This record gives sequence, C-alpha cells and structure tokens, in this order.
Amino acid sequence: MSASAVFILDVKGKPLISRNYKGDVAMSEIEYFMPLLMQREEEGALSPLLNHGRVHFLWIKHSNLYLVATTLKNSNASLVYSFLYKTVEVFSEYFKELEEESIRDNFVIVYELLDELMDFGFPQTTDSKILQEYITQQGNKLETGKSRVPPTVTNAVSWRSEGLKYKKNEVFIDVIESVNLLVNANGSVLLSEIVGTIKLKVFLSGMPELRLGLNDRVLFELTGRSKNKSVELEDVKFHQCVRLSRFDNDRTISFIPPDGDFELMSYRLSTQVKPLIWIESVIEKFSHSRVEIMVKAKGQFKKQSVANSVEISVPVPSDADSPRFKTSVGSAKYVPEKNVVIWSIKSFPGGKEYLMRAHFGLPSVEKEEVEGRPPIGVKFEIPYFTVSGIQVRYMKIIEKSGYQALPWVRYITQSGDYQLRTS
Repeated sequence: MSASAVFILDVKGKPLISRNYKGDVAMSEIEYFMPLLMQREEEGALSPLLNHGRVHFLWIKHSNLYLVATTLKNSNASLVYSFLYKTVEVFSEYFKELEEESIRDNFVIVYELLDELMDFGFPQTTDSKILQEYITQQGNKLETGKSRVPPTVTNAVSWRSEGLKYKKNEVFIDVIESVNLLVNANGSVLLSEIVGTIKLKVFLSGMPELRLGLNDRVLFELTGRSKNKSVELEDVKFHQCVRLSRFDNDRTISFIPPDGDFELMSYRLSTQVKPLIWIESVIEKFSHSRVEIMVKAKGQFKKQSVANSVEISVPVPSDADSPRFKTSVGSAKYVPEKNVVIWSIKSFPGGKEYLMRAHFGLPSVEKEEVEGRPPIGVKFEIPYFTVSGIQVRYMKIIEKSGYQALPWVRYITQSGDYQLRTS
C-alpha cells in the first residue's frame, strides 16, 4: 500500500496541485501540514514523517516546493519516499528544472503525469522514457503524441519498447567508484568508504537478455573459487529490470535492459582506504602582517595511473588579501567569496609529489579567530582504475535473432566527500 493522495505545495505551504487517488483522506487535511512542519521545526523535532490525527504526512522538499503524500494506513514508507523522489526525477526530465514556475506553466501535463505515475494508491509507470512515448510536450502545452497507450505500459517489461533496431549492437559499461574520506589533523583516517555505481548505455535491437558477471565474493564462495581477487559488495541496489529472485538464488545479475542510459546497480564498501592523494600543509601566521601557507600533495596510487582534473581547496583566513602563489605544477587562484585557494593540477601521475606556496597579507587589526579551521578538500578523477578491485568478468547478450554485440567496459575512480583536516 502506498499513498492516498499527493500534493505539491509552494514554499509557503499553498497547494499548487493535488491528486486524490483513493478518496479516504479529505483534501482539506493538507491545511494542517505547514503549521505542523513549522511547529516541529521550532521545537527542533522536525522529521520526514508528520502526523495529524489519523493522517500521516510523508514529505520531501525540492527547490522551493514541498511534495507531500498522505495516507491513513501503515504504508510502506520507503516505497512512498521512493515514489516522491521518482516523481521529482520524472518532472525534472520533462521540465528541466522542477520549481514553482514550471508547475504553474505546465499544470495540465503535471496532472496527466500524476495520473500515470500512480493509480489507486499504487505506483504504476515511473519510467520517464516510456511516459514520453505517449505524454509529449511542446512548449507549455500538452499534446497527445499517440492516440493509444503504447503496449510497453501493459507489458511485463514496462521499461523497454518493442521493435527497437540498431545497425550496430553495442553496450557501454561504466564502473564508477567515489571515495569518501575524512582524515584528522594527526593523519589518522576517521572515515573511509567506497560508493560505486555501474551505469550502462545500451544500443541493442529487439528484446535481449543480458547477464553480467562480477568478481563478487559471495558468488566465488558459492562456486568454490579462490576469494583472492573477489570483492564483498554491501548495500547493493538494482534497477527494476534486474531479476532479484535469480540474484538471491545464485548471484546472477540477469536483466532485460531499458534502451539508452540507465543505472544498473549501486553498491557500497566500508573498507579502510589508503588516501589516494595525500595532503600535508603548514600554515605560518605572522601577527598583524601576513600568513604563509605551504601545501604538499602526493599521489599514493600506482605509478601507471594518472589522476585528472585535480583540485585542492585550501582554506585561508577571511580577512586575507594581496595573494601571491608559487606552484611546482599547475596553477593556483584565490576565491575570496569562499575563503579558499584552489590549486588546479591537470594531470597528476601516481607516486609524484608537488608543492604549492601561498602568501597573503593580513590587516593590522585582526578578526577574532573562529575556533577550528575548515578541512582541505580534494577533487580528482582516475580513469582505468578502481579502488575496490571490482571487475566485470563477462557480459553475455542473448537475443533470439542471434546477433553479435560488443560490450565495452570503462573503470573510473573519483573523489566523493574527500576531506583532510589541518591542525
């Protein structure tokens, strides 16, 4: 069971549009939502689920809008929130930016979409590519692109259209890992995790079945293989096209893919990650005159790999001025509105070490120093490399016509929330 009704409210709590799917919740109940939210906010007890009498309000905020689902039942909250975020995703696909103005300008199409997204409280077609086949938009006007609902909507495979044809059948697989890291001033790693996604770009004819093989530790244990080069995946989430029962039985990732771009799966690994780019900094402050900052960056990944588009953000005092820089590689610039120096390095090979020196003037009357200094942030991207060691072992493509298809695989490691604290 999901929602009884869905409302979209402006930032003041005024309903812009509403859709009652079951009729068991009075539409006037939404009047209690905003006062309740403001009261909880003042009390410091704000939560994503608010109650008024028998009515439960499950809400999210996006831009200057509130999306609120109401229910009287003990509904599956995760399903309701997934639906609300999916609704935001669909509207963003249609209107580029989801905000109050786009709702007002596209009232009719929003109402049509809400009709298709849910029926009698249950989510229905939530794939924007399929919705765009029969709810099309020209300017701000609704136009029925096809007089009948495409068979895709009523198929078991609602995420893929029939009759697709390509001259060249190809699948592009991107394995992207983001490294979240927090290092304290003593150099100890306080937090480290890897968040990975496997994204596909599919150009395949017909209705193919794909099977993806990874060096999954549980699979290796089931089949009696050596666990040496395997990876233990946690918090695995799949696109709806994946046959979950098959995965639960024998860890086979089997699916009929949507056409074009989509995210097949995501995973997380809580593991001790050695910092890929290590930063050391020394800050020398000369009272009432200047501050000098020396930053050393070292690539702690394998020598044959190269980090691209490296950006190191070094915090500086808010009252600093007259910046001067000297770098052994790349360039540095002062961003006064953020009180940081950004050191940019286009190409950073593994095992290399680089220096940046910054010199700032300080006013004769100093501001009182706020306790604590913001951490140094690092952004980077390392192609052809994964921290976890995850590998695509195979991609089998089975289609009744028997055509040959080419799978292409690319690995990328990038920075997530990557911060190093300074003393």
